[in-house]
Amino acid sequence: MYNRRKFIRATAFSLGAGLTAAQAASATATSNTNTDINGIESKPSGQPLKNTAAIISPVVISTWDAGLEANKAAWTILTNEGRALDAVERGVMVTEESLNCCVGLGANPDRDGIVTLDACIMDEAFNCGAVAFLERIKHPICVARRVMEKTPHVMLVGEGAQQFAQAEGFTLEPKVLSKTAQASYEEWLKRSNYRSPRINIENQKGHGPFAPAKLPNGEWNHDTIGMLALDMFGHLSGSCTTSGAGFKMRGRVGDSPIIGAGLYVDNEVGACVATGQGEDVIRVAGASMVVEAMRQGRSPEAACQALIERVIRIKKEKAKDIQVAFLALDNKGNTGAYAIHPGFSYALRSATEEKLIVAKSYFT
Repeated sequence: MYNRRKFIRATAFSLGAGLTAAQAASATATSNTNTDINGIESKPSGQPLKNTAAIISPVVISTWDAGLEANKAAWTILTNEGRALDAVERGVMVTEESLNCCVGLGANPDRDGIVTLDACIMDEAFNCGAVAFLERIKHPICVARRVMEKTPHVMLVGEGAQQFAQAEGFTLEPKVLSKTAQASYEEWLKRSNYRSPRINIENQKGHGPFAPAKLPNGEWNHDTIGMLALDMFGHLSGSCTTSGAGFKMRGRVGDSPIIGAGLYVDNEVGACVATGQGEDVIRVAGASMVVEAMRQGRSPEAACQALIERVIRIKKEKAKDIQVAFLALDNKGNTGAYAIHPGFSYALRSATEEKLIVAKSYFT
């Protein structure tokens, strides 16, 4: 039997430092058993209290143009007094189902022709779960949430993650590439260029980041979807799911499933999700450092810019060959993003807006 793990802050950052009584109660409250899209029963890690005095306007943001559709699913939950955690899980599931070349089982494979998936999720009470190097599971984000709620761990990987998913009732999908991924893989095999690709550089032909179009150096474009949400009870949550770099080395894992690198949530401050070359996000503990920059008083955009500038200081001239972007949401509903290169955009949905926003970048 797996035991649910609850994460609490250290004494120096205890509930007394800023968490209200209502927020503290919501962090430990439980609800009745639910049934998810796979027909599997699970007990959520807490529900926001519906008698919270200050009801606020919810917001959801997500990376890239695919986020427009993902946000719709999340928004349905948020506008029905739903929890941010449920919204960010359901939202990115839309992208996992889409059979594009970047996220989910329809994505580009690794160098051995096998699709491996990474995902993580985090709620307003520092509960978090992740999976990495996961094969043949349609919704890795759902497995990540089960890790959070049903195990004493934060991350499961590879065969162990797959075994856990099966034990939880998730079915193994056929081990076959989508038509788009198969074509991309066959094209890549002609070159078999065993080096890291330039990640998320703007597609020069104007295709979206999920289109299987070539970059100027002949490599393929691809990406991640990350989502952040603020619900009407003032609770933040985030999710991130990816197939990682196309044609990566077997076993490679980037930042996307790593709490503190690809995703971080602090309900007293805000939340951040990263996209781009994961190795360079990991080097700066990207998402958590953006949140810390917001804690120091920077706006979401300024906080993202500060971390991008740090990446550039580290990479120096090599920064011209990579893309990294950060997307942030503070606990008041303000949003912002910043990237190394032009081309990164994020989708916003609120009570007054539904649009795609082009992020500012260091290079123009």
